[in-house]
Amino acid sequence: MPPKAKFTREEIVEAALEIARDKGIEAVTAREIGTKLNSSARPIFTVFQNMDEVLEEVEQTAKEVYKQYVKEGLKQELAFRGVGASYIQFAIQETKLFQLLFMSEQKQMNNIEDVMMLIDESHEEILRSVEEPYELSREDAQKLYQHLWIYTHGIATLCATGMYQFTGTEISEMLAEVFKSLLQNIKMR
Repeated sequence: MPPKAKFTREEIVEAALEIARDKGIEAVTAREIGTKLNSSARPIFTVFQNMDEVLEEVEQTAKEVYKQYVKEGLKQELAFRGVGASYIQFAIQETKLFQLLFMSEQKQMNNIEDVMMLIDESHEEILRSVEEPYELSREDAQKLYQHLWIYTHGIATLCATGMYQFTGTEISEMLAEVFKSLLQNIKMR
């Protein structure tokens, strides 16, 4: 008979997520989780088969945290801009989780559309937030989204690496300026 689990799956993942938030995913070890739970590492393996399984759950939980930021962005009056600002806020407030999700090595994709869908499970909803209000075709909305995501990712990366911290006003003005320029360019074609 296997030993009774001392901690739930959720408690272990939450402890691992806290470690990842503070120190980065590379610091998430069985020993660190055990220490966080005031235990040895052994109870972790009554719930999980191995550390890969734990790390996979931590990444999934980090994605859920990110989705909440996107959800808040989509509630803004200018939803598309809200998503961009929320992406940057995620990089600022959840630096280590941002690095885990958006700055770790990935397999190379054949086209940018695949990248967009991989990085954001809310891809369709975000596209609609620009497609409908600005009366853009799917193709034009996709193009606008791609360009703005690349620009937004640059700002977020500067913030997440501590290279530069933009003010909220700077972020809002930069996103608005680039958005308006791209939209005008698309509409003139």
